[in-house]
Amino acid sequence: MGRARQTFERRQLGLTLRRLRDQATETQQAAADAIGRVRSRIVELEEGKGTLNQEDLARLLDFYGVSPAARETVLALGAKARRRQRSRPYTDLLPDSHLRFADLEVSATEIRCYESSLVPGLLQSPAYVRAIIEDGDGIWWEPSDPEPDERISFRMDRQEKTLYGDTHKSFWFVIGEEALRANVAGPDVMREQLRHIQKLCDERPDLTVQVLPQGTPSNPIRGGAFTLFDFAGAAPPVGVYSVVFGSELYFDEPSDTASLRRAFARLSDQLALDPIESARLIGSIAEAV
Repeated sequence: MGRARQTFERRQLGLTLRRLRDQATETQQAAADAIGRVRSRIVELEEGKGTLNQEDLARLLDFYGVSPAARETVLALGAKARRRQRSRPYTDLLPDSHLRFADLEVSATEIRCYESSLVPGLLQSPAYVRAIIEDGDGIWWEPSDPEPDERISFRMDRQEKTLYGDTHKSFWFVIGEEALRANVAGPDVMREQLRHIQKLCDERPDLTVQVLPQGTPSNPIRGGAFTLFDFAGAAPPVGVYSVVFGSELYFDEPSDTASLRRAFARLSDQLALDPIESARLIGSIAEAV
């Protein structure tokens, strides 16, 4: 494994391997011994500061007991980490991309998120999660496919690890008013969802929610959604442009993440209601549902 500049693909590889090591309940020293390396090499790898050749990566996956399907995905990710071309956004087309997005959520220290038409995933109530996922039943998977239940369980586990995990974080959400007024599975589900957002805001001083009123002009991300992750230390930020179903587009070039930061600043500082006004609006919508 050679020392290398931290890129998004290397960070994805490192976070994935750390998750697999944790699942295997192995130490960094044991992992290093398994491939004949020193522990510092595993530390660099998991921090996204290095790569492994395919042979060593395969041996490490064997040591972790990774399934054949997951193994192929990680080997492909390793290949991308070794040959990344800079100055281009990265589209995650590999299987289980939702796992790698969740790895970023768990490891980040600050998360900024804008959603125009959906409640952000970290704020979704269980019934809202089920409704959103079941809306794709028969479209994105077969009606008999067990995947929807697995996706629901994963989303709730992801919330728990990110909102209540060991890494201290701050959260800042800007939500389009249309997302709060949408008819998702009927009034009971929407009322519960709005109350859920209120409860999180009341319980979490590290969580800020602002509402972007319908019809607001000068929106730089009209009809879109994105998340900006910041991390401890010298790790560069990562921006993600999201779609409801499909592949996320990742940005880690400084010019790209700076643009997303400016877009979020315009949304939160100039266009959205402040947190107190937003809380009032959420409450009034909940009462009217």
